[in-house]
Amino acid sequence: MATIEDSPTFFSAATPAAFEIGSLPATEIPVDPLENDSTAPPKPVIITSPTVAGTYPVVLFFHGFYLRNYFYSDVLNHVASHGYILVAPQLCKLLPPGGQVEVDDAGSVINWASENLKAHLPTSVKANGKYTSLVGHSRGGKTAFAVALGHAATLDPSITFSALIGIDPVAGTNKYLRTDPHILTYKPESFELDIPVAVVGTGLGPKWNNVMPPCAPTDLNHEEFYKECKATKAHFVAADYGHMDMLDDDLPGFVGFMAGCMCKNGQRKKSEMRSFVGGIVVVFLKYSLLGEKSEIRLIVKDPSVSPARIDPSPELEEASGIFV
Repeated sequence: MATIEDSPTFFSAATPAAFEIGSLPATEIPVDPLENDSTAPPKPVIITSPTVAGTYPVVLFFHGFYLRNYFYSDVLNHVASHGYILVAPQLCKLLPPGGQVEVDDAGSVINWASENLKAHLPTSVKANGKYTSLVGHSRGGKTAFAVALGHAATLDPSITFSALIGIDPVAGTNKYLRTDPHILTYKPESFELDIPVAVVGTGLGPKWNNVMPPCAPTDLNHEEFYKECKATKAHFVAADYGHMDMLDDDLPGFVGFMAGCMCKNGQRKKSEMRSFVGGIVVVFLKYSLLGEKSEIRLIVKDPSVSPARIDPSPELEEASGIFV
């Protein structure tokens, strides 16, 4: 069990605490499928958990197309340091599976987490079964939406979710070549979801990278996902960053090399993007699960408090009809 101690990140006094590393030390716990272990997961997972005794909400995190779950270590540790247990499955091996297979595998991991996550947590750390949220990046963002919309045939129907966050979600390479299941309808507010939803986008995701096509193409990216959500919903776009800029630095192996060069990347520090993404996830979870509204409303009213420039203006539309 490898422990990762949190190092402080400093912003201005007005910056919401969610953009900074939290007060809880976190640990990463890799767990692999084992035939002789009834508590083992159906897919390899990395659990990122606070080490301080307590009961914490659970967040399922789904990686992007062809990526590795350990590419997100910094962001996952950021969120865990604020009091969340993250479960990040590895849903592909050498080649990505079909879209429906990936969604069904995600459902199987969620079932496992509801029953057996407790067997792999640090001493005196417990999962709060009342709160389970879905977060995903890129194709994993689309997977999170598909699960929430009921497309995982494997999912135990008794399991419910408290919040959904898509980080630059992508539904395919173009409007006519989408991944299964086809969840985008191209009709406003058509997603049948009764939980709060946040969509995070990137300004450079829809841009070509020299001869490489966009990693988050128009009509399949955060803009369309947000349009199809109903309130309560929030939208934040990091204008100066690309689709892969939330990943860790110095990613290993061929997949890490490709992740660093396929998409158009921003010129600013990736650490700022990771603080932004981790902070938005924390802020939205606090808002959705705990009813803490001050930080998210501050960001919407004064986007300059964010470590990444937000443009267009952030939005928070509440089911009560309040548009912040």
